[in-house]
Amino acid sequence: MNKLDTKYFWPKVIQVLPTDNFEVYAYFNDGSIRLYDTKPLLKKSTVFEPLMDIRIFKDKLTVINDTIAWDMGGNRNPRKCIDIDPFTVFEQPAVADPC
Repeated sequence: MNKLDTKYFWPKVIQVLPTDNFEVYAYFNDGSIRLYDTKPLLKKSTVFEPLMDIRIFKDKLTVINDTIAWDMGGNRNPRKCIDIDPFTVFEQPAVADPC
């Protein structure tokens, strides 16, 4: 796990790429790429339930407020999105660029 001194560095997601396996490649402002697995979050009767549909998972994925987010309202309203804390995503191991 990374030990960050947030006095000097604040992780920001600058680009996201979904997979067919409900994972997200998150490209950060330090040049690293992290693979975030959302499968443990995808449960019925939770805020994440709509993301169980792979089409919604992929089509709504974007970056809002410098982190992984799903724009559920379609108008980039940060109050109407589902998002993951950027520190949580950044704590994942760095991976190679899939492209």
